[in-house]
Amino acid sequence: MCAVDPLRIGIFGAARIAPMALTRPARKVPEVRVHAVAARDIDRARAFAQKHGIARVHDSYEALLADPEIDAVYNPLPNGLHTHWNLRALEAGKHILCEKPLASNAAEAEAVERAAASTDRVVMEAFHYRYHPLANRMREVVDSGALGKVRQIEINLCIPFLKRDDIRFRYDLAGGATMDLGCYAIHMLRHLAGDEPTVLQAHALLAAPNVDRAMSADFQFSDGRTGRIACSLMSSKLFRMSARVKGELGEMRVLNPLAPQFYHRLTLRTPDGKRVERLSRTASYIYQLRAFAAAVRDGAPNLTPPADSVANMRVIDAVYEAAGLSLRGV
Repeated sequence: MCAVDPLRIGIFGAARIAPMALTRPARKVPEVRVHAVAARDIDRARAFAQKHGIARVHDSYEALLADPEIDAVYNPLPNGLHTHWNLRALEAGKHILCEKPLASNAAEAEAVERAAASTDRVVMEAFHYRYHPLANRMREVVDSGALGKVRQIEINLCIPFLKRDDIRFRYDLAGGATMDLGCYAIHMLRHLAGDEPTVLQAHALLAAPNVDRAMSADFQFSDGRTGRIACSLMSSKLFRMSARVKGELGEMRVLNPLAPQFYHRLTLRTPDGKRVERLSRTASYIYQLRAFAAAVRDGAPNLTPPADSVANMRVIDAVYEAAGLSLRGV
C-alpha cells in the first residue's frame, strides 16, 4: 500500500511507447497512478484509456494541463513537439517525465532548463537505462581502477527499423537516428566517462535530406581518452546493442546496456581473470518511474535533470554539425 495519495500522471497522446514506459510499469509502482490521457483524436484516446484502465480522457493537451487533479505529465510526443509542451506543462505547474530527447537542440533544452529553474517542478528526461542497477555497475567498474587507465569507450546501438515513412525520419519533427538511439549512445558515453566529449568527426547515412538513418562519430575527452558511438535505425548493422570500455589492464563488455530486463551480460577481463555478471531483470522503466515519484514526493536525486539534457543536446548538435547536417528544430 502507498502511505500517501499516489502521484497522478496524465499522458500527452496515445503513443506506442506509453504502455511499455508508463502504463504497465505503473501497475507495479503504487506511488503513481496514470489518471488521464489526452489526444487530438478523442476516439483514439478513449480506446487507449479503455485498454489500459485509465479513468479520464481529454480531447486536447490544453485540457489535460488545465485538469487540477493531474500532478505530472508524461510527454512521449514526437521530438519536435517536446519543447513546446514541456514549457506549457511547467507554466501549468506540472511535473514532467519527458521521453528523450528533452528538446530538438541545445538552445531549446536551455529554454526548458531556465523555465524549470524558475519553479519547484521536477523535469526528468526519460533515459530509463540510467535508473537500472546495470548503469551504476558499469560506472562502478570504470571508476574502480580494475581496467587500469581507460583508453577508449565505445557504444553501439543499432536496430533494424525499415519503415521509411515513420515520424522518426521526419526532419520537421526533429527526427533522425541520432535523435532516437544516438541520444542514448551519447548519454551512455558521457555517463561512463564522467566527462564531456569533443566531437572529432561524424559520418551519417541518410534516409531523407538532413535526416540520418545511421550515424557514427568519434570523440576525445580532455584527458586523452577516446570515444566512439554508432547508432542506426536502418543500416547494414541490423542489430547491435553493446558498450565496451578498454583500459590499460583490461576490458569491460556489456551486452544490451539499454534495456537489460530483456537480457544482458557484463563481461570483465582483467589480470585477475574473466568474470561474467548479470544484474536485476526488473524493467528499467519501473526503476525510472520509482525514481520520478521519489524525486517529486521526497526530493530524491534526479539523475537526468534539464542541466544534463542541455549537455547531452550540445553533443548531439555537435555531431550533426560534424556530419554536415542541419540541427534539429532550426
